Amino acid sequence: MLQIQPPNKPLYSPHPILNLGFRIFFSGGAIFAILIMALWMFIFLGHTQINATQINPFYWHAHEMLYGYAMAIIAGFLLTAVKTWTGMMMPYGYRLGAIFGCWLLARIAWAALGLGLTAFPVWLAIAIIFDLLFMGLTAWVIIKAVMAVKQYKQMGIISKLVLLTIGNGLCYWGIFTADQDYLRIGVYLGLYLVMGIVLTIGRRVVPFFIERGLSFDSNQEVNVKNSRTLDVLSLGSFLIFMIADVFYPNPYLVSTSAFIVALVNFLRLIGWYHPRLWQKPLLWSLFVAFLGMCISFFLFALQPWLAFNHSIAVHALALSGVGMMTVAMMARVSLGHTGRSIHSPPKTLNFMFALMALAFVFRVVMPLIAPDAYLMWIMLAQSAWIGCFVLFCFSYLAILAKPRGDGLFG
Repeated sequence: MLQIQPPNKPLYSPHPILNLGFRIFFSGGAIFAILIMALWMFIFLGHTQINATQINPFYWHAHEMLYGYAMAIIAGFLLTAVKTWTGMMMPYGYRLGAIFGCWLLARIAWAALGLGLTAFPVWLAIAIIFDLLFMGLTAWVIIKAVMAVKQYKQMGIISKLVLLTIGNGLCYWGIFTADQDYLRIGVYLGLYLVMGIVLTIGRRVVPFFIERGLSFDSNQEVNVKNSRTLDVLSLGSFLIFMIADVFYPNPYLVSTSAFIVALVNFLRLIGWYHPRLWQKPLLWSLFVAFLGMCISFFLFALQPWLAFNHSIAVHALALSGVGMMTVAMMARVSLGHTGRSIHSPPKTLNFMFALMALAFVFRVVMPLIAPDAYLMWIMLAQSAWIGCFVLFCFSYLAILAKPRGDGLFG
């Protein structure tokens, strides 16, 4: 599946959208984000025939947000970034299309499971085969490229991809055996592994983007602060928090580790701050995403003692770390890797990011302030999520489907 092109043979794919992984997976992931949230609105309101004894509807929703949407964006990012990191060509053309096709067939099968269509075992079998095949192929081509150039510093990313595949397998085992506990573990493990990838990649790229973006405008070098000590504390405390919340929900351990994660990353965020970043949506969106993650971990620290619903903290983390962070990264990567200027982004970006921020407010903040209107806040959050991705599709699908203006392959 890894492709090494002869030096004199030009790269070719049947359509520009298959040139690199970010094009097809960002496009498919954004469209999927709209459709799957719309379907969840119907399921949440009880308008479908999903069998709750076979799949808990809330776990169905969580699975598709993580192993469906988030994994598509992670795959698109890594199948592009690993080429830059290692110099090895990643799958393109029909081979990339085959990986994407596995993801798409699994999503269709999960939609059928959510709608409660007949032939449940058939749809489940399709989902198992193609979902695990998608994740396995993605992990394999990345591992092969990294090992080919002995870039062992990427082993943290690779280990998380392998564990995500195992976590997805636990979800399917839980459905197959009708043991919802396996499904719960697979879902929460998936969420925290995705957050681990976001924290790892975010630590690398967010300060770099801030420095590059602000230095370009001022013609003066802008430097932000990083700390090896904070990196170690963030990794260690997050690992303890993940293990505690998934496998050993001791309130003291969860609360303490979550507080440390929040505090460490808040201090990290202070070191990255520059007042001019608010002038650039591609920068403030990343900053706000990290701030939302800090708030999320503070909520995890408080939840055992204030007794609000655990899902409030979970959704805070998902909307900031998965929602805002992935949209912000897609918006920037899609410009840079198609040869367009990141300093002249679409004018819709402020509205797009504002809608995701509103989804956070409606889903996390308002249920704490006015819990009696819970259903209304959920509907508003879902609508804001859909609106954000509608704007993304309007602004970026044409960019992702067109060749680079400089004539390069990518």
